[in-house]
Parts: sequence; C-alpha cells; structure tokens
Amino acid sequence: MSQYDPTSTALRLPVQAQDHEPACDHDHGHDRGPDAHTHAHAAADACCAPTTQTDCLTGVCNTNPAPEGTSRVRYRIDKMDCPTEERLIRNKLEAMPGVVQLDFNLVNRELTVYHRLDQPQEIAVALDKLGMAPNLLEANAPVSVLPPALSRRQKGLLAVAGAAAVAAEVIAWSSGQEASWMVMALAAVSILSAGLPTLKKGWIALRNLTLNINFLMSIAVAGAVALGKWPEAAMVVFLFAVAEAIEALSLERARNAIKALTAIAPETAEVKAGEAWESKPVAGVAVGSRIRVRTGARVPLDARVDSGRAALNQAPITGESLPVDKQAGDLLYAGSIVADGVVEATVTASAGDSTLARIALAIQSAQSQRAPTQRFVDQFARYYTPAVVVFAIAVAILGPLLSGGGWSSWLYEALVMLVIACPCALVVSTPVTVVSGLAAAARRGILIKGGVHLEGGRLLKAVALDKTGTLTLGKPALTDAIPLGDMPIAQALRIAASLDDHSTHPVAQALVAGWRAQQPGAAVMPVDDFGVLQGRGVKGSMDGQVWHLGNHRLAEDIGVCSAALEAQLAVLERAGKTAIVLCDAVGPVAVFGVADTLRPESAQAVAALKSLHVEPVMLTGDNPATARAIAVQLGIKDARGNLLPQDKQAAVAELHARYGSVGMVGDGVNDAPALARANIGFAMGAAGTATALETADVAIMDDDPRKIADFIRLSRHTAMILKQNIALALGIKAVFFVLALSGVATLWMAVFADMGASLLVVFNGMRLLRRRNVQRFDLLGSWFHNKEMPS
Repeated sequence: MSQYDPTSTALRLPVQAQDHEPACDHDHGHDRGPDAHTHAHAAADACCAPTTQTDCLTGVCNTNPAPEGTSRVRYRIDKMDCPTEERLIRNKLEAMPGVVQLDFNLVNRELTVYHRLDQPQEIAVALDKLGMAPNLLEANAPVSVLPPALSRRQKGLLAVAGAAAVAAEVIAWSSGQEASWMVMALAAVSILSAGLPTLKKGWIALRNLTLNINFLMSIAVAGAVALGKWPEAAMVVFLFAVAEAIEALSLERARNAIKALTAIAPETAEVKAGEAWESKPVAGVAVGSRIRVRTGARVPLDARVDSGRAALNQAPITGESLPVDKQAGDLLYAGSIVADGVVEATVTASAGDSTLARIALAIQSAQSQRAPTQRFVDQFARYYTPAVVVFAIAVAILGPLLSGGGWSSWLYEALVMLVIACPCALVVSTPVTVVSGLAAAARRGILIKGGVHLEGGRLLKAVALDKTGTLTLGKPALTDAIPLGDMPIAQALRIAASLDDHSTHPVAQALVAGWRAQQPGAAVMPVDDFGVLQGRGVKGSMDGQVWHLGNHRLAEDIGVCSAALEAQLAVLERAGKTAIVLCDAVGPVAVFGVADTLRPESAQAVAALKSLHVEPVMLTGDNPATARAIAVQLGIKDARGNLLPQDKQAAVAELHARYGSVGMVGDGVNDAPALARANIGFAMGAAGTATALETADVAIMDDDPRKIADFIRLSRHTAMILKQNIALALGIKAVFFVLALSGVATLWMAVFADMGASLLVVFNGMRLLRRRNVQRFDLLGSWFHNKEMPS
C-alpha cells in the first residue's frame, strides 16, 4: 500500500509518481533541490534526441540524419515535379565530388544537398545544365508558395495541340495520306505546341546518359516522324502532355491536402496595447503579449488562458471531434477555433514556433524520407528500364533478320516497346500514396514522421503501453467510499474532506475533489486543533469530537484495526488503490479508496489492438498489485510492474525477440530508452510538446490511446494500396508488352498504357485522402497483418 502523508506536497501515490521510479522507494526525491527536475528532463532530452538535423525553428525540420561535417544548401526547383527529374538530378549530383547526401521533396519541389564543398555554386551550375533552374532558399526560409500546376499559357498550348492533332488524324484518315503537307503542318503545330518541353528534357537526358520517359518519348516521336507517321506522332505528344498535366494536377491536390492541414492560423491577432486592443500581423506579436480571441475566431498563436472561458474546436491540431473547454491556465493552440466564449491569453510561442508550425514542418520533413517500398521500386526500375530498352533494340535489329518482314514495321514495334519500358507509373505511385497517408493521419491528430514509419506500422505484432497518462488519466481520483458503521457515508465523506481540505497532498486533494463532486452545495466543516501525524495522516476536532484520517499504519497506531477493517483494506490494496481510514474515538467509521483512474477510451483501445492481432502489454513503474488491477479491467494479460526506465527498455527488447516488431507508447521524455528501443515509438499527448514532436516516430496529438490502432489500420491500408499500385503498373505494362510483340499495339496505345497506368496509381493512392476510407480501415486489419511488403 502506498503511503498517505498529507504533510508532503510531493505526489507519493504510486500510480502517478512512481510510474517511472522504483515502486518500493516511496521517499525518493523528497529532498531534491530545486534543479533536480530540470536536470532529470535535460538528461531525458539528451537521451531522446536523435542524431539528426533539427532546425524546426528556422523553417526546415529535417529528421533525416545529416552527415557529420557537412554543410547544407536548399533549392526550390519548379521543374522538379516527378521522379523522372529526381533520377536525373541524382545521376548528376551524386557523381559530384563533395556531394554527400540528397534529400528530395517532390510534393513541394525542394531539394536539400549536404556537401563538403568550398563553393556550393557548382551545385547550382550542375542543376542549370539539367534545365532545372534552381532557386536558392535561405536557411530560415519558410515553405515556399508554389505556382499553379497548369498556367493559362500551358492550358492554351494544350488546347492548340489537341485541336491540331485531332485535325491531322481526321485528314489522314479521310484522305488515306499520312504524309500530305496539310497533315504534316498540323502535326508539326501539335508537336511544337505540346511537345517542346518533352523534347528538350529528352535531349538533356540523352546528354546525361539517363534513360527516362522524356528520352524514350522523344525517340518514339522522332522515330514515328522518320517512318512518316505524322498524325500518330502528334497524337502521342498530345496524349503524353495531357497525361502529364493531369498527373501534375493530382500531385497539386496531394500538396494542397497537406497545406490545408497546417495553413489554418489567421494572419492577424487582436493584441492588447495599453488599454486598447489592436489588430497586428502574427509575425510581429512577441512572446508574452496579451491577445483576445472571440467566438468564431481562430486562435492566432499558441497561448495560455489568463481570463475567460471558451469551448474550442481543436480538431485541426489534435483530431478531437468534440469541443474542449478552456479556462484560466489552459493552453490554446494556434489554428483551433473558438466555438463559444471569449478568452484573453498570454502568447507562449512565436508564429514560427507554434505547435501548428512544428506539425507543418514535421510533415514537410516526412515527405523527403524514402519509404521502404519506394527504395525497392527505385532499385527495381534501375534494372528494369535498361533491360527493356536493350530488348527493344534487339527486336528492331534481330526481328527482320530472324523473322523477315520490313525494317520499318519492326522499328515501329521497337518504338512501342520503348514507350512501354518507362517505369513512371511504378515510381510515381509510392510518394503520392505515402503523402496521402501522412495527410490522412494528420487529419485524425496522428503525426507520422515519415514513410518508413507509416509502412512499418503494419508489421507491429505487440505494443507496449506505459500506464500513467496513457491508459490512465495520470492523476488520483476518489474511487471508493465505504461505510463501516451506522454513520451515513455522505456525512463521513464530508468530515474527511473537511480534514483533508487543510492539505495540499494530491491524495488529500483528490478526496476533497471527490466530495465536492458528490456534494456540490455543501461546505467544509470548521476544524479545531488540526494536527499532522507525520507519515500517517492528520487529526482534528469538529463539534468537540476528535477525528483521525490516515493510512493503514495510522489505524494500527491508534489501535482500531480489526479483522473486518483488515479485510476491507486488503481489497483496496489488491486493487492498487491508496486506502484512507476515517476514525472517531470509538473506531473506524469509513474507508476511502483513491487511485489513478482509467481513461474512458482505454478499454476500447486495448480491444482494438486485439482485433488487429496485436498483443497489448502494460509496462509501469507502479507496484505489481496496481499493474494487475488495471490490466484486469482492460483485459491485458501481460502487465509488468516495478519497472525503472532501463527495465522498460529491457522489456521492449524481450518483446522484440518474442514477437518481432514492437511499438512502445509513452510520454516521449521519461520513457525515452524504451521508445528508442522499439521499432516504432509513440508519444501521447504531443500537442504543444516540442520534445515529443521532435523525438517520437509517431506523435498522438491528444491523449486518445485508440489512435494507436487507427495508425496500424492506416499503415495496413497504405501497404495494401502500394501493393495494388505495383501490381497495376507491372500488370498493365505486361499486357501491352505482349500486344506489342504480337504487332497489335500502336504508339498511342503505348502512351495510354504508360500514362494511363500512372494516373491510375496516382488516383488509387489518393483514395487515402477520402474521409470515408478512415472508417474502412477496420475491414482490412484482421486479414492483412501478416502480409509482407518488399524492402
């Protein structure tokens, strides 16, 4: 049983204070100096902090490891909008001496280069030679605003190209002449209107010995013209341009989905200036300023409420569906909406350092990380494309020699195969799907720090859950009030509350709060001769009668223990509760139980994990009796108590050896060793917590443990879509490859095969953004958990 000592202001209830300390040592820390807490957290932060490049406050939040001794330069490249350009840049820059690492963010068209060069200008020169037109971004530059996917000029040229290509096809079909001057002129107009960018990129790819879709399309168009198939060359160019335009619009939609999650804070704030209120840009509002937020307005900056009450919609930050009541002392998050009420608050973080800004930058960084499937696809494409190109060349050369027939027909079939050869659909599917998954998670208040963790969640076979603050509320509450005599329990509770009202101990305050909740209109009774019984409880007189209130030891000391009382105390102790006995001059009158209470969602969270065939395990620094009591209520079979932080780390290692892939759920700081040892570390209640946002693999923005299962479902759904996309891309190419070998496929059919597959996988990946798919994750969990993705 834990000690009940109203003389101490330190929390000695084991379920709260000892979740990360030895359960057998109740007095540790009582004589610590004022800096002990700070030192402990500093040590935890050092333990938690990964060896990564972290520059969230300056606008770039890279969680990828930065090579030691390197400098960083960052570019915005408007022409880098698909993996084709990424491969071209990689082939060019990775061969440069001094270039160590490249981080790509295709969605926001940004490239970060880590280098050991004296003058990084040669990087920009190399990019210029590729026609990429890089724009240097300053180190503290925010995420830049991109131009629209299609400008008005591009739309106009596309319309001209389409009209000319259709006209050339109609004239050639009606006249039977594909090389008449009218057909050639219309085809040339179409090719020049829509195909010049592709032809230019194809020439750049040829100069850099890179086999990409632009080079292959350029060869196909040139070959069709050389064979006199002008209408077909024009239609191929037009269809390719249309498909690229649709693909660009799809990527823009994915980008806007991310932007919509984070670009929600207002640009101005109502700030107090003297006795008046004035509107100021949020960028100019200093930390410590007083702001006012009224009904219907969005909170402009992170702040702490000074006065007033309001109900806030925090869904953009935490994913909570219901408004949260805020009063003096509570935190406000930038971007949340005041549904009702007015509050005045003190700004606690600048606009660039708000929780919303950190979320935006974390998502920004997550997009640059290459997921396992993307690495597999890139490696596959590196061998697939050259192999098919060599096969196409062999067809063009050996076909006429071995099988007869005209050179032109075999050359045409080889050109068809070249177009089919490009793995664009295969390569583009992964980043779009991963970004869509990240956005879908963020909508639900789940911040995933990269595609590697999004994909890794499907492999989890066990999840270790810290108890305090994760499965429980993390603060003591009155749970039991049991009469032992004739006195009504309401009267006994009022007497106990009157005594404990003089104490600041959390257990005493929990009893007082429980009494106020049950008897809201009652007042405490006056207490005379109040005294503290060190380590045992308190005493006092009311209406001339002496009362004692304290722990098991106090009951023994004053000689009121009996078999009935011992039995009642044993029941509470086995349940992991702190037992408090109220005694008058005759004997015990009532027994009260105080304990950390379960979150209402915890039972559902555990049940959801079990339904996904993921084993829940509880780890706590609390005593084993408390651990077992909580575990029984939740249906957890494996509950371990008396664990130090290093013990939790060892427990996670043992679970990893038994199950394979293990997740650890904690507060992001005190459970750092276990979080680091787990395959995926989850930080609970990360909203407003910089350390948790920076160190966790997955940050649950509110305190809802059910979102652990939501994350696993989303991971499995994402993995399923990635598998579908790989199968679709390769399957469609295989079908058209067979058609090409049989002489049935044409060039425009090959373009449809390649770009149609690209659009199909892009749209399939973006299904994750559809809100109703969130409710479908459960249907996938039970059968998909053992599936393996290539890595």
